[in-house]
Amino acid sequence: MTKRYLTEHNVDFEEHNINEQPQYVDYLKKRGFMAVPVVDVDGKQAFSGFRPDQLQSIAG
Repeated sequence: MTKRYLTEHNVDFEEHNINEQPQYVDYLKKRGFMAVPVVDVDGKQAFSGFRPDQLQSIAG
């Protein structure tokens, strides 16, 4: 749902799929995340899960 929201609101993003790029699992765990998706935007606090309120602030 997060990916769909970003796409529908024309927000460019880079996707890292942990099934295809397992090295990101350790990266996310080190940052304290235990669930995906994780949204990490420069200048904002990263968050996990489908968070329409946070996504809206990114989409503007």
